[in-house]
Amino acid sequence: MANYKEEYERWLSDPAIDEKTKQELNALADDDNEIKERFFKNLEFGTGGLRGILGAGTNRMNIYTVRQATQGLANYILKQGPTAQAMGVVIAHDCRRMSREFCIEAALVLSGNGIKSYIFDSLRPTPVLSFAVRYLKCTAGAVVTASHNPPEYNGYKVYWSDGGQTPYPRDEDIITEVNKVTDFSQIRVANRAEAEASGLFLFAGPEVDDAFIEAVKSQSIHPEIIPDSTLKIVYTPLHGTGNIPVRRALKETGFKNVYVVPEQEFPDPDFSTVSYPNPEDPKAFTLAKKLAEKVGADIIVGTDPDADRVGVIVKDPNGEYVILTGNMTGVILTEYILSQKKALGTLPENAAIISTIVSTDLTENIAKAYGASYLNVLTGFKYIGEKIKEFEASGENEFIFGFEESYGSLAGTHARDKDSVVSALLICEAAAFYKKQGLTLYNALQNIYKKYGYYKETIESITLKGIQGLEDMSRIMAGLRSAPLEEIDGVKVVEARDYKNKTISNLRDKSVYPTTLPESDVLYYVLEDGAWFCVRPSGTEPKIKIYFGVKADSEGSAKERLSALTKSVTALIQQ
Repeated sequence: MANYKEEYERWLSDPAIDEKTKQELNALADDDNEIKERFFKNLEFGTGGLRGILGAGTNRMNIYTVRQATQGLANYILKQGPTAQAMGVVIAHDCRRMSREFCIEAALVLSGNGIKSYIFDSLRPTPVLSFAVRYLKCTAGAVVTASHNPPEYNGYKVYWSDGGQTPYPRDEDIITEVNKVTDFSQIRVANRAEAEASGLFLFAGPEVDDAFIEAVKSQSIHPEIIPDSTLKIVYTPLHGTGNIPVRRALKETGFKNVYVVPEQEFPDPDFSTVSYPNPEDPKAFTLAKKLAEKVGADIIVGTDPDADRVGVIVKDPNGEYVILTGNMTGVILTEYILSQKKALGTLPENAAIISTIVSTDLTENIAKAYGASYLNVLTGFKYIGEKIKEFEASGENEFIFGFEESYGSLAGTHARDKDSVVSALLICEAAAFYKKQGLTLYNALQNIYKKYGYYKETIESITLKGIQGLEDMSRIMAGLRSAPLEEIDGVKVVEARDYKNKTISNLRDKSVYPTTLPESDVLYYVLEDGAWFCVRPSGTEPKIKIYFGVKADSEGSAKERLSALTKSVTALIQQ
């Protein structure tokens, strides 16, 4: 790529760039650091697509970078032949700034390349997009979203015909095509009126939403208990896309006492009532907890802006509202789904549960207890979606449930990405089921720990911003690889997994053997006492994430061990 100043000047002189964008760039003329941040590289189209800060520049989300990415996708689809071209692409978007504009621009680029495109009449959740790809029999799909990132971000994710995010090696092939688009003159953008008249610019109708909701409702295990349930639910969509589908799924299955946080009910690109629209952040539930206390709610449910992740808060024995981690919600749903399907005789003999390498080890023990297979995949729900596709092709297993610790889960195969709509429905159903037995979800979780052992997990993030941040992330990972860890706090490391080099090293007998997972910049360590930790650069945010897990014979011992491990490893990484 050219020098950042040359790229800056190229944008200012390019006739394809509109005057408003040029005015934004001219205002930066005396700010060399800002020019460098915006132009020192192209916003990377990674394996999941684009994500970045909104603004003019090659390293920003704007109509030009979105068009460039879509032209690359179009070129790839055209290479697949006329059938792929005719099947088309469906595009959805969330509530963020410029999301609607980016969605329309992407559709017009596809139309300009003779590829049929569908858009929705308004915002839709990511899982609806995943569902729509297969429902409409499209070649691909895209969703404009930055998930739970702050308001200044937006993004663009690509899906393939199975409804899952594009897996390897297809993702690499699409990236190659995107990178070939080096000049805006290579981009073909259709006139909207002409594209609509020619049938290349279409709208996905309400039948898609209806079919999605029916698929979600079909995952209910005990629908008979819901209409008479006294369960009180507080729900917040956190200003995002979940409001209509989550409330519809709850209403149509029979839940009557659903209270929506009014201040967070409607879409808001500024996410004005929260500092960070993330159900992992307890502060995002401040208003929901106030409403819950007012109405005496049993459970609080919150979905992130693109409604693919769900956060849950329940009452403890003291009547206090406590937030469940993604791992806690995941194991509650795993136990509920497997135990009740087993009791009803509807659990397939080849049932499979899938989770990720950075999620709790407890899931594997639950799966084994009910005779289900358990599989671990890399971080990222696309790997779970990929396994679903493999199961359908081979018939070896039947996917029942999958989740990752970052609050994303899926029951059923209607979507191939995490789905907060079905997850919200099932966690409320589980709460209603246990309430009928005189138990809360908190009680249910404690019973799981008593049955399988006290597992505790946490995550620490080290934020590294800007150009220097990228260098720091590389330095940290290289340092860990060049000086292998042998012990932490006097506890020996017995296994080290390097998913980038695709090796697993047994430090007891010095044997080395290959991993069975795709290459990824991840380091994973197992300690002699069964504790583990994992270090990986985030694929969507400028930070390094460190995951921790322990198991003990009591909750107190587990908390104590987890705290010690977290402090020691975090201090080591930050040296």
